[in-house]
Parts: sequence; C-alpha cells; structure tokens
Amino acid sequence: MAEEKFLITGAYGCVGAWAVRRLLSEGVSVWTYDLPGDPHRFRLVMDDETILQVKQIDGDITNADYFERVVVENGITHIIHLAALQVPLVRADPIGGARVNVVGTTAVMETAHRHAEQVQGLVYASSFAVYGDPENYPPGPVAHDAPLTPPSLYAVFKQANEGTAAIYWREQQLYSIGLRPCVVYGPGRDQGWTSTPTKAMLAAAIGRKYRITYGSQLVFHHAEDVAAAMILAARTRLEGAPVYNLGGSAAPMQQVVDAIETVVPESKGSISFDPQLLPHPDDVDDSALTGAIPGIRWRPLLDGVHDTVEHFRSAVSAGRIDVERALAL
Repeated sequence: MAEEKFLITGAYGCVGAWAVRRLLSEGVSVWTYDLPGDPHRFRLVMDDETILQVKQIDGDITNADYFERVVVENGITHIIHLAALQVPLVRADPIGGARVNVVGTTAVMETAHRHAEQVQGLVYASSFAVYGDPENYPPGPVAHDAPLTPPSLYAVFKQANEGTAAIYWREQQLYSIGLRPCVVYGPGRDQGWTSTPTKAMLAAAIGRKYRITYGSQLVFHHAEDVAAAMILAARTRLEGAPVYNLGGSAAPMQQVVDAIETVVPESKGSISFDPQLLPHPDDVDDSALTGAIPGIRWRPLLDGVHDTVEHFRSAVSAGRIDVERALAL
C-alpha cells in the first residue's frame, strides 16, 4: 500500500472526494488532477489535517501533454479517472462535453499505455446511462453485456469511452476497467441530473421541504461504496478492458422518501417527488462485477440514508457545508 501512488482526475467531485478520503485513511499517497476551483466537497468529507495530505494539481484533462507529465514526474502507479461533464452541462455545450468526456478520457488512456510499466491500474467511470430506454430490454435486471442504446450525448460519449478502452486493449493490451454507476447518493452529491435525492436528505436533515425532480425506480449506491469499488478496480488487472454495472439498492422513489422519513420522522410530508420517469432500466445484474472483483459491498438503502443524514447534520453543526450551494439546482 505504501508504494502505491494514486492519481484521481475529477477528484473535486463527489466520488472523487470519497476516494481521496478512503485512500488517505489507508496511508496511500494521493494526487488530484482537476481544474482550479474550490474543493468544498473535501471539506465536507475530510478534516483540515487530512486535506493537507492531498497533493492537489491544477490541470485540464484535455491537455494531454501536461497530464502525461504529471503522471510521469510523480511516479503515478494507479489512475482513477472520474473527470467528466454531466448531462446538463453536455446538453448545454456538446462540443465542450465531447472534449472533456471523450478527448480527456483518450488522453488518460494514451498516457497509461505509453507508461504501462509504471501505471499498474486504470479504472474509469462510465455510466448506467448507456442503456437508455427500459423498453429496449426484457424484464429483470440488466446484464453488463446487454446492448447499449444511449439516449443522450452524455451517454453516447460514455459509450465511446468504453469502445476506446476496448481498442486500447485489442491493439496495445492496455489494462483498464470501466464501471457504470446509476444513482450515486451521499454527502457531496450536489450536482447532476440524479442528485436531487441527496438534496432531499440534506433538506430533511435541516428541517426544510424538498421536491425530488424525478420518480423512477433506479439503482442507488452510496458514494463511499462507489469510491471503494473504484479503488478495488484500480488494483485489479483483468484482460479485455471489461466494463461492469455497479450494484446497490434497486428502489422506487417512494422507498427513498420512506427511508428519509424513517431516519428523520419529523420530515414526514415535507419530502415529495415528481412522477417523471428517467429513460433507464430499473435494475441491474452486478454478478459479473462481484465475480471478477471480490470484496465489493453495497450498504442497504436505509443504512445509506441514515449515514448521509447524520453526516450532513455533523457538517452543518461544524460549518463544513454551504447548505444553499448544496441545495441549489
């Protein structure tokens, strides 16, 4: 562990912040690569002393030469690639979205290929969004190798990255693993199309009303569990550049609301949701992932909601969260 040197792109995001925290708790050296900005999610999930251990590097993921220099000069052995623009930002700026999500990912894979003797592990975030309309699939959990029918440019770009990884394996034998999160929730999840269940948990924790913006049944996974899965995948070498679904709790939105009300009884009646359905299947089969990478665990939804609410309460009390920013759409 002490000899590992992890670099996390997009570390200022929710899963990235949790991955930094988890690696530092293991005594692993961590570098972050992100655009200049306020790492407010670090303050939400780590104390100031822990944050000082992070080696933060300002960089644009589309600057391939600089990214490669950072990896080489710091002797990076493992890369967790999370840097990406999410659905609303890609929709607003498709060309910029393609640069970050596709060109940026290609830059990461090219660097890992050029320095394969040094970079021992690479995991990147794909997305459950690649599956698209649930009517395209038979009833039951969707397998990791089901046909992809991406319904948005964001999803198309994620599919492109999966294809890029496959070509890098076929032509260069570059080891990589892609993971497809569905709805990530937990402290720090304050941006993106599916972030509003987490915002509802924060609202309940501080006694406010909140309306979740969709009502689908989807698969929910706590951000810390996703971070743990990313780290395990980065430490695993599998042939063929596989891509796997992430497991978790398949639940209708009413069950999420019920869990919030169970954890915060005084919030009963104050959390609601829009019945709008998102264009994604409602359950996944993660057996391929758990078979390939032992040790991945998903906390039950009620436990995850409890952990999230308690974390928010502590952060509010300690002044380590900007509530208005976290609740903003």
